[in-house]
Amino acid sequence: MRSITPTAASDESSARDTTRQRRHSLFVALERGGLLLVLVALGVIFTVREPAFLNVANLFSILQAVSIVALLGIGVTVTLAAGGFDLSVGSVAASAQMAASYVLVVWHGNGWEAVLACLALGVAAGLFNGLLITRLHVPDQLATLGTLFLLAGLQLIPTGGRSLASGTILPDGTEASGTFPDAFLALGRARLLDVVPVPVIVLLVLTALVSFVMGSTRWGRVVYAIGGNETAARLAGAPTARYRLAAYVASATIASLGGLLIAARVGRGDVSAGHSLLLDAVAAALVGYAVWGAKRPNVPGTVIGAVFVGVLLNGLTMLNAPYYLQDFIKGALLVVALAFTFSIGRRAEGRN
Repeated sequence: MRSITPTAASDESSARDTTRQRRHSLFVALERGGLLLVLVALGVIFTVREPAFLNVANLFSILQAVSIVALLGIGVTVTLAAGGFDLSVGSVAASAQMAASYVLVVWHGNGWEAVLACLALGVAAGLFNGLLITRLHVPDQLATLGTLFLLAGLQLIPTGGRSLASGTILPDGTEASGTFPDAFLALGRARLLDVVPVPVIVLLVLTALVSFVMGSTRWGRVVYAIGGNETAARLAGAPTARYRLAAYVASATIASLGGLLIAARVGRGDVSAGHSLLLDAVAAALVGYAVWGAKRPNVPGTVIGAVFVGVLLNGLTMLNAPYYLQDFIKGALLVVALAFTFSIGRRAEGRN
């Protein structure tokens, strides 16, 4: 019968601990980088199948395409951090681009007036949402869902349900004769150094700004505290109603900026512009939970989530995948990536 000396037993125990620690480190690394690994893998697959995917022009085209969704996702992220959920961002963006078009084409205003009209609409929508939630105590999802339908219908009334451009016949029989100034259109179409689109620059600046505010200021810390436990934050002395109101104003204002960029890019008020924005923005914000193991609303994760969706759709389009399969493939890959990331994270926690 073999006897085990204390030294040998200690060595075996130490080896098991080392193996366990290495396995835990691997799980943690997979949890944090799982979604990024999937994103890189998609890039490699699409490049092998279609080398033009990796062209600089195509990469910036992807970023330009996702910039609006990412902006709206940032707004949703701010409200999620405050324990809410803004479902009205798509309608706010759509209404903002219609408002800008109306100012330019019907009222013959200039670009600055159109910009101010967009931002004013965003602030008003955010205040409306915030007051419904903080003063009338309507649940967040119901309040913002009501605003979604309200704005979706309101934007159609001035034009009788038509898209708005120069030459559009209005419900009163008059013709819209104004035009979109070149300076305004440059907000959506110009490129810095003929390479980087202006919407991408706006997204980068706003991402850096909101990330700093949410991660390094008292305002951001209080917002996360409210989202974690509103009652505890209130008992600690935080004016929770004021912070939640500010979160919804910020979300709607960012969404109106997205609508402004849409109007500047397409050069008209498109009544169908906001139909898919909400779902894509919410998807980006929720995917952000899985980026780098954050497991909470975070702005960089939201932007990466939007890029993930943009890369996937662009690659499928370049590979001539049927349009009716794209949403299914997008959903399937998102589910697999998120399930993998969160299941790995749970195993890492269980082995810790």
